[in-house]
Amino acid sequence: MNRFGDLTMSFKKETPLANAAFWAARKGNLALLQLLLNSGRVDVDCKDSLGSTTLMVASYYGHKECVRELVLQGADINLQRESGATALFFAAQQGHNDIVKFLFEYGASTEFKTKDGGTALLAACQYGHMRVVETLLKHGANVHDQLYDGATSLFLAAQGGYLDLIRLLLSSGAKVNQPRQDGTAPLWIASQMGHSEVVRVMLLRGAERDATRSDGTTALLKAANKGYSDVIEELLKFSPTLGLLKNGTSALHAAVLGGSAKAVALLIEAGADPLLRNKVVCFCFKIVRPLKLLGKSQSLNESLRRNS
Repeated sequence: MNRFGDLTMSFKKETPLANAAFWAARKGNLALLQLLLNSGRVDVDCKDSLGSTTLMVASYYGHKECVRELVLQGADINLQRESGATALFFAAQQGHNDIVKFLFEYGASTEFKTKDGGTALLAACQYGHMRVVETLLKHGANVHDQLYDGATSLFLAAQGGYLDLIRLLLSSGAKVNQPRQDGTAPLWIASQMGHSEVVRVMLLRGAERDATRSDGTTALLKAANKGYSDVIEELLKFSPTLGLLKNGTSALHAAVLGGSAKAVALLIEAGADPLLRNKVVCFCFKIVRPLKLLGKSQSLNESLRRNS
């Protein structure tokens, strides 16, 4: 999901010539853009009804020469559109590192936020633009930036499964256990998305294996429900809770309800109790038995014979 929104442009420009300038910035038509700006009849900071400028448009679409022309003609680098986004934000979001570097040369700031708290760093992390993130951090971006829902740069990188970026953020001081407001930690979101290598790195860097979000679910429970056996295997190396959680269920219950025979087998092999009751008095073993009778998984059958 696009957390920050696309560069939607309004067709309501200040003048017909301004409309032509926006078109030139979008298409990268430097000659036309220069002609319009040099005519003296187009404001270099002309806006559409959403507050977008030609510099934002050129930055979004990666047209560095147009960006250069606009800046040299006096465009305000740090103007914000209605959403709060700047030219730097859009260049970072789209991974245009050369434009990001150029904008910094002329005074771009990393401090501006969108209406949901988004910054250039958060946008770059959401889309996995590692080189851009390196540039932003070098120029003072705050690795602890958060959206207003609490999501951090590390959280967004974990959600996307960007392993090298995650290593960079952790080495830059990102907090591995910093959750969103709903309690969802980076480890939890990585487990939900099935990013086993990310899960491994986070656990090795001190991620709390049994951290729960507001609904009481853990990373293991979510991975079990999704049937992500690779993630389950990584989590089991760090001895997470296999019994009932505070929300009254267990990872094994979740695996059974999710229908993954391999996930069930892994959990039972690790010591999960198939006779454990959840708060609605449901035996894991009673749900698993149909899987056994159907012969869906040899490993599940073997685990059940040993543990039931």
